[in-house]
Amino acid sequence: MRMYDIIMKKRNGRKLSKEEIEFFVDGFQNGTIPDYQVSALMMAIYFNKMDKEETLNLTMAMMNSGEVLDLSHIPGIKADKHSTGGVGDKTSLSLIPIVTSCGLKVAKMSGRGLGHTGGTIDKLESFPGFSTDISTEEFERNIENVGFSIMGQTKDLAPADKKLYALRDVTATVDNISLIASSIMSKKLAAGADAIVLDVKTGSGAFMKTLEDSESLAREMVDIGNNAGRKTIAVISDMDEPLGLAVGNALEVKEAIETLKGNGPADFTELVYTLAEKMLIAGGVADSEEAAKEKIEDAVSSGRALKKLAEFIKAQGGDDRYVYNTELFPKAEIIEEVKAPRSGYIKKIVCDEVGICSMILGGGREKKEDIIDLSVGIVFKHKTGEYVNKDDVIAEIHANDREKLKTAKERLIKAISFSDEKVPIKTIIKKVIY
Repeated sequence: MRMYDIIMKKRNGRKLSKEEIEFFVDGFQNGTIPDYQVSALMMAIYFNKMDKEETLNLTMAMMNSGEVLDLSHIPGIKADKHSTGGVGDKTSLSLIPIVTSCGLKVAKMSGRGLGHTGGTIDKLESFPGFSTDISTEEFERNIENVGFSIMGQTKDLAPADKKLYALRDVTATVDNISLIASSIMSKKLAAGADAIVLDVKTGSGAFMKTLEDSESLAREMVDIGNNAGRKTIAVISDMDEPLGLAVGNALEVKEAIETLKGNGPADFTELVYTLAEKMLIAGGVADSEEAAKEKIEDAVSSGRALKKLAEFIKAQGGDDRYVYNTELFPKAEIIEEVKAPRSGYIKKIVCDEVGICSMILGGGREKKEDIIDLSVGIVFKHKTGEYVNKDDVIAEIHANDREKLKTAKERLIKAISFSDEKVPIKTIIKKVIY
């Protein structure tokens, strides 16, 4: 088998076999196939695409390029959740304690934030002492004893995907549905869960800007998961404005904790509860949406979900007192109000611009090595569709640097537009794909 023939075959629009896909993935991973040949193949795939069978075979080849966790010795179905990322997305911090307090086990690997999107690990590090840098053995022990664990992705998990993504990133071949879906799902499948629920974002703050593209990605990933023998469900959710009210690490953690107490913002609560329903159904803990809703509401109202978060934080070295007293979290030195420049309905809040404002304040990274300021960010008082009077406070900026505050405030004001006409309040759940 020759790489030249595989490139030419895909260049000519023909389907690659399972053996050909495994040959190029293995060869690229072990260094016997050079990156310029793989770059040529990625461009051929970008233009001529892959069918569902090719996409599944690519996913499985990348999954099998490294360690594949076997969680079968842990009793019960193990579930996982993945979000395609966005602004104010602290969903895992509320969702996972809820579903585990309902009896489902969750095994999750997460990443750090880069650019205007936040990372779950960064948010969790708002708890002093908390670490996701744990061994596989500790990860599995916490799943069994606590009900869930979250760890950073290991270099041994789908290493071919990491290498391939770095190449796609510099050859303008990232935004192909098959390549995106196989990249995400190779890591999810390697992490060992039996059931996977996907939160696929759509809108200005999402990777996929249109509902059509988001549906295509969701369908591709659901098909991969189901064809790989994992119960997979995707929820397409709105990311045309920030999720919830808080954007910024410690601020988002506080909001997630309030949601576990039953006091979360309406849009965020609806998303968390919807994802929780799908996870409980996929994991066999509930046999209907109604049964799942009852379990979720009981987990929150009884305080079991909040207690589960504290148990998890403590198990991974964090100070669980912060769960019960959010005043302990780091606070920014400056809190500045952003007032409405006119009366009217809030027409739009440009989501990715809000993420960039948080990043300017120090709440995100432009480069992987940047240090995050956990205390800074933005808290909205009003969102799209709400009526405000001139000089009403529409947001608060939490900052530790006057110059950064000035830049972020100017940008945030430009990101919010108003209308005299009534604007419909956005629906958070766009579609569910099974």
